[in-house]
Amino acid sequence: MQSTTPYGDAGAAPISAPGSGARNINTRDTHIAPGDIAVGVVIGRASEYFDFFVYAIASVLVFPAVFFPFADRLEGTLYSFAIFSLAYVARPIGTLVFMAIQRRFSREIKLTIALFMLGTATVTIAALPTYSRWGEWAIISLAILRLGQGAALGGTWDGLPSLLALNAPENKRGWYAMLGQLGAPVGFIIAAGIFAYMLTELSQDDFLVWGWRFPFYVAFAINVVALFARLRLVSTPDYAHLLDERELEPVSAIEVTRMQGTNILIGALAALASYALFHLVTVFPLSWIQLYDTRSMADFLTMQIVGAVLAIGGVVASGVIADKFGRRNTLGTLAVLIALFAGFVPTLMEGGEAGQNTFILVGFLLLGLSYGQASGAVTANFQSRYRYTGAALTSDLAWLVGAAFAPLVALGLAANYGLGYVSLYLLSGALASLAALSLNRKLEIRN
Repeated sequence: MQSTTPYGDAGAAPISAPGSGARNINTRDTHIAPGDIAVGVVIGRASEYFDFFVYAIASVLVFPAVFFPFADRLEGTLYSFAIFSLAYVARPIGTLVFMAIQRRFSREIKLTIALFMLGTATVTIAALPTYSRWGEWAIISLAILRLGQGAALGGTWDGLPSLLALNAPENKRGWYAMLGQLGAPVGFIIAAGIFAYMLTELSQDDFLVWGWRFPFYVAFAINVVALFARLRLVSTPDYAHLLDERELEPVSAIEVTRMQGTNILIGALAALASYALFHLVTVFPLSWIQLYDTRSMADFLTMQIVGAVLAIGGVVASGVIADKFGRRNTLGTLAVLIALFAGFVPTLMEGGEAGQNTFILVGFLLLGLSYGQASGAVTANFQSRYRYTGAALTSDLAWLVGAAFAPLVALGLAANYGLGYVSLYLLSGALASLAALSLNRKLEIRN
């Protein structure tokens, strides 16, 4: 196996040899600055996360009343979270299908189909009739469209995050790794801001009848803009040259799993603390306040926006910290801090407005610091031939194991057994990350 550095990639030597493949025959040798690649990564990730958080927030504020009016508020929210998780189940399937499309046709065609599919599913959700009009077919349609969103997200992998990691200066890998992660807090701020505005300006009836649909139309428009922006980057000869030169092309999932299965598993588990925390400071507290507190949802969303601003600072700081102390040390230290934070979940969430605000602000800061380097766990340790497919599958697995069912499980545990079980849930993710990082270190020493 090719020697690699844990949670980092090969050095960033300038590309000076012509790429392989017919489309690159006439491409001159070129060097693309990491900053140029970062633009494509940030644009792509921000648009995807905005779409993600629009659906996530609607799962709490809208869908229980609109699609599950026959159930009480808790059951309706749990049903909504069950459908929310379907996207993460479909995502790895979508990855495999769209990888096959890319092998058969091209990266550009794959990305166009995937983003068109994502936008279509999103805008169709906005137009869905409610349960009162369609009955069970409204729920079935929502579930199918959510599966479509997940499959489409699997097809949006363009290889630019891996390309960014490979071309970043050796002493700036942590800094460039965090750039794409900025999409998460930015996407949340925009989505939460739109919903907070709608809740403030509209009556409850207007919001549930038509107001909630507006953010989904906005998400569709952003997907269209992102499609053209990303195609403008990945379809140029210079980028195609770099992607081919770095062997960032899809290969058989069976082959990747056979040759790099251990790396996929370690990469997914190493970031589990961050992925578990992801929904426990965004979606879960929103549902808890909606069900068990009289606090204004617009005010709470505003506090979460403040937390997301802190998360942006945490993401940026993670790049500096990782470059100074190492990405593995950064991930390990943050996993320990998340484990400690887990013990305060009941005290803070039951501590009134001050306690809840502290939970949100501290939680978002920890999320930014940890999630800022989570992509290192995704792109690490793969031989160049398997990095494109391996990184995508590792990301899919991390989301599926760490985040897919987090809102459903956390709310179910908290409602039936108490918030202490949410602490245990988050603690288990932190311990899994520490175990994976330790295993990775032992494998490195052995090799």
